[in-house]
Amino acid sequence: QRLRFGRLAVYVFLLVGSLIALLPFVWMILASLKTGPEVRQIPPSFWPEAPTLDNYRTILTDPTLPLSLFYRNSAIIAISNVILAVGTSALFGYIFAKFDFPGKRALFWFIVATMMIPFQVTMIPGYLILAKLGLINKLTGLIIGSAFNAFGIFLVRQFALSIPGEMLDAARVDGASEWRIFWSIALPQLGPALATLGMMTFMWNWNAYLWPLIVLTEQNKRTLPIILNWYSTQHSNQIQLTMAASVLVIIPILFVFLLTQRWIVRGMTLSGMKG
Repeated sequence: QRLRFGRLAVYVFLLVGSLIALLPFVWMILASLKTGPEVRQIPPSFWPEAPTLDNYRTILTDPTLPLSLFYRNSAIIAISNVILAVGTSALFGYIFAKFDFPGKRALFWFIVATMMIPFQVTMIPGYLILAKLGLINKLTGLIIGSAFNAFGIFLVRQFALSIPGEMLDAARVDGASEWRIFWSIALPQLGPALATLGMMTFMWNWNAYLWPLIVLTEQNKRTLPIILNWYSTQHSNQIQLTMAASVLVIIPILFVFLLTQRWIVRGMTLSGMKG
């Protein structure tokens, strides 16, 4: 009975915490269905009196807000970063886990240590490098940085440590090349880690604001978070339009997260099982 009561208390605590976390999102959706006077009334109402989709129609037909263009920019950057980060992290993480070479441990911990460097420290050098390469105001400038992902290398390396060495040795005895071993044996077993890394990379890049704001200077090259901030500034007295635009921006990332949350939890849990 004591154990049952403890579980019940934990479930109640998690349920209350979940409701508190979801409340702002629920209010945002409900506010996007209200009219201007209703969303500004005092005291404020939680449920819309007469739900309407006029706010979404206004945004989707606004010629100053071509959402398809900004969706395309964000999708190109996010998907390209996912492909690059997953590919390089899978290869480097596997190498650090299953190969021995001089300085391996020191190099690995140096890579891990780079995760502790604040973005503000590398922001100016990164901008100067992109300027020298002529990548300012180009989507490519926001993609090449994923060629090296310290967190991804760490995550994949932790997973790769759990791959039995005997399995790899048996493949070598059968005459398989190292590339064939990586592609046919190691890569399928790294699925949870790569799925976790891919989804987290997608969310990070979809929601990125400061770095794209610095690199992309033209309006038609910018991404959804930047445009959302610009739109909310232009319509600061029309909260219902800002809420509707916010819903349209977060729908893709919310959908991706709901589909892959179990992979993310599993990946973050298993990454700490091997040292």
